[in-house]
Amino acid sequence: MEKQKVRERIVELGVVPVVRASSAREARIAAAAVCEGGIPIVEITMTVPGAVEVIRELAKSAGAEILIGAGTVLNAEMARRCLDAGAQFLVSPGLNLQVVQLAAAEGKLMMAGALTPTEVITAWEAGSDFVKVFPCGQVGGAKYIKALKGPLPQVPLVPTGGVNLSTAAEFIEAGAVALGVGGELVQAEALKSGKPEMIVENARKFLAIVKETRARMTASTVAAKGSH
Repeated sequence: MEKQKVRERIVELGVVPVVRASSAREARIAAAAVCEGGIPIVEITMTVPGAVEVIRELAKSAGAEILIGAGTVLNAEMARRCLDAGAQFLVSPGLNLQVVQLAAAEGKLMMAGALTPTEVITAWEAGSDFVKVFPCGQVGGAKYIKALKGPLPQVPLVPTGGVNLSTAAEFIEAGAVALGVGGELVQAEALKSGKPEMIVENARKFLAIVKETRARMTASTVAAKGSH
């Protein structure tokens, strides 16, 4: 899938499920569950045992159906291995300019991590397609996203950390282009107890919140224009 299509799918669905699992098998179960719940996107973090192999397997078996990304990518060497395995996008918890440059050179979507305004601007100017604001919940959550969007309206921000079913709407209202959701969507206990239906249900709930919040925002913008 070309980069523009990858970008469009992430923006359209507005949720990037982050899979941190204790085994390759659990990661595969999680990927299938979020897909069944209506989110054919999965970010396999490098903390999953055998993560690169999991990406390779998923890319082969479900490549056309699921958009597969690599998360917690810390350096260019790791990025290269993930891309070779079939990752369609790369996500990092912090800003590594070599990783951003490699993604750009390979025509793959990049979501570099940043926290401060300086880091956000640096990541954006370096060519990151989205900027992942992490850990967002610890620094004010939706209020922090809103504060960043004031001077940086052009930067597509993806908050990660602190995003759950009760805060998701606030993040979208604050201007987040999409949400990075880990344990609140792909619950460790659902994987351990063999209950992927919990993840399927969570995926549906997050999707619904994003859709409803965006519709409400569009309606209020239209109403505001009409009243002028």
